[in-house]
Amino acid sequence: MPSLTKKIQIRTTKNKTRKTGAGLRAVAVSVAAASLALALTGCTRLETTAPSTARAHPTVQAARYGSVDCRRAKCIALTFDAGPSEHSARLLDILKEKQVKATFFLLGKRHIEKYPELVRRMAAEGHEVASHTWDHRILTEIEPDEIRAELERPNQEIERLTGHRPTLMRPPQGRTDDTVHQICRELGMSEVLWSVTAKDYTTNDSDLIRKRVLAQSSRDGIILLHDIYPGTVPAVPGIIDALKERGYVFVTVPQLLAPGRAEPGKVYRP
Repeated sequence: MPSLTKKIQIRTTKNKTRKTGAGLRAVAVSVAAASLALALTGCTRLETTAPSTARAHPTVQAARYGSVDCRRAKCIALTFDAGPSEHSARLLDILKEKQVKATFFLLGKRHIEKYPELVRRMAAEGHEVASHTWDHRILTEIEPDEIRAELERPNQEIERLTGHRPTLMRPPQGRTDDTVHQICRELGMSEVLWSVTAKDYTTNDSDLIRKRVLAQSSRDGIILLHDIYPGTVPAVPGIIDALKERGYVFVTVPQLLAPGRAEPGKVYRP
């Protein structure tokens, strides 16, 4: 259905004059409508792998990921996109207090380069540090060499800061295709999407963000939040407490897949 796809594509501009948080908020609102249109028309053909499927094919020792076995436990993964930001230190304090490990899909420009100490802290405190590209360019709209640059640059910076090269990435707006898969495979990276979104780019109402997450959460879920928006971090304690009361165990994305492991070039989504 090329005509529909053409209508809903979101064009980006090379002249970025707004701050990242405001820019991402505006783009995210538009892509939400686009994604809904695609879902309703049935034109998407994205092949994804569920966490339960990954776990059915053991590749690593479960002990590497601690005592949580998501084949038995009611697991859920808390993930944050587009940081670090001025709100991330408080978020890390909350996660430490609640004894929860998260997965951070970090942006390079204006984020990794601005808050290197927070990147180091995330890794030091046991969180999974992953990539959300360097400049949030839509990977399906750029050339292969540009895709590689968007992925390689944050990988290099994260490895320099933490000593660990990311193996997971989240494509901006969740937009991906066969070219992106192939380049990820070449770079040893897997793509991770989500099953729960609070659409925190549309509101600063922390209570509403919390309610949206709780309404969508289920076993093996992957929660998408953004620690760049002011309403998000204040919602996190209530999200954690409520889901723990429901019997959920918080894990990183690698823990969610263990004893399987994310394979380069594949896309993971509950």
